[in-house]
Amino acid sequence: METANRITVSTTVNRPVDKVWESWNKPEHITQWSHASAEWHAPYAENDLRKDGKFKTTMAARDGSFSFDFEGVYTTVRDHELIEYIIGDGRKVKISFISEGDTTRIIEVFDAEQQNSIEMQQGGWQAILDNFKNYTERSF
Repeated sequence: METANRITVSTTVNRPVDKVWESWNKPEHITQWSHASAEWHAPYAENDLRKDGKFKTTMAARDGSFSFDFEGVYTTVRDHELIEYIIGDGRKVKISFISEGDTTRIIEVFDAEQQNSIEMQQGGWQAILDNFKNYTERSF
């Protein structure tokens, strides 16, 4: 599925790229940051980080009312530099990791879906990225 709209979110994490990469990709870390708000959490994650490898993160409301699996297949993996994947619904995601010494810039570009507004999607993905930044800076 190709969409006309691509959305970009970004942040700078005050940690070197090797620590950022570890936090981004190890399941024990993914479950600590992969949620958009305090009402949500990620009780499960698996990650086979290689071309054609699969990943899955379960995102769930803390009150137990709803959950879903965010999953896909990697199309490109370049250690400490680039991850590209296709989500289960066919949308594409590209994540660049730019080493800037003791900091790492992350730029995430993804195809928009059709059900929610661009602003809502950008806000949700940015919130998850902000959680990642906060968790990684606290933990490493």
